[in-house]
Amino acid sequence: MATTFLTAEWRKLIMANYAVREELLEPYLPAGTEPDLYQGDCYISLVGFLFQNTRLKSIPIPFHRTFEEVNLRFYVKRITSAGEQRRGVVFISELVPRFALRLVANTVYGENYVSLPMSHRWDVGGERLSVSYRWRRKGRWNELNVTTATQAEEIATGSAEEFFMEHYWGYTKRGMWASEYEVRHPRWITYPVLRQSIDVDFAAYGDAFGWLSGRVPESVLLAEGSEVEVRSGVRLAGD
Repeated sequence: MATTFLTAEWRKLIMANYAVREELLEPYLPAGTEPDLYQGDCYISLVGFLFQNTRLKSIPIPFHRTFEEVNLRFYVKRITSAGEQRRGVVFISELVPRFALRLVANTVYGENYVSLPMSHRWDVGGERLSVSYRWRRKGRWNELNVTTATQAEEIATGSAEEFFMEHYWGYTKRGMWASEYEVRHPRWITYPVLRQSIDVDFAAYGDAFGWLSGRVPESVLLAEGSEVEVRSGVRLAGD
């Protein structure tokens, strides 16, 4: 039975969403899953956000409670033997600023974490909110930045916002098999995006992604986020 591995708050999530060919993601697709499409298109998302109040098995870890993360992910679904459809994400890469975080995540979940210099900035002025995340990779600073209205909104049923935010499972490819873990959180709210600035070297994720550098994403979102609970992972038995 899965138990709670991590609790935290995920706050101010910038999500830059790009339509891609399904073949691009085939090497990363875990066994037993298939791409989850939105209006017939396959997407990847570059996501930056802040971890706060982080606890591992209910224990706060000194100097590792608040930190940035930037991940590149795509969307999948899996049908269990009982006929339940589970919608989840697969991480191509996850960036964090501390080595210990990378070590734990790679060991426990088999994810592809990398530790890099990172920073963030949140500014509220009048009726505008500015959020940015920066990271230094291969001698180059990358940045995700949005300016939004300060009044958050509920996400609409069937909307793009709902698609990108309402995935509650994580899947990891481990050779010929896969693992699955659950992420629990309430339905998020979003801020209307007014301006965006994305300066990212996607080739750092692999040559196959280099063409995304400088491309305008199909959508950019900012979610407030919430408290989250990450359950321990289980190996899929091929159901």
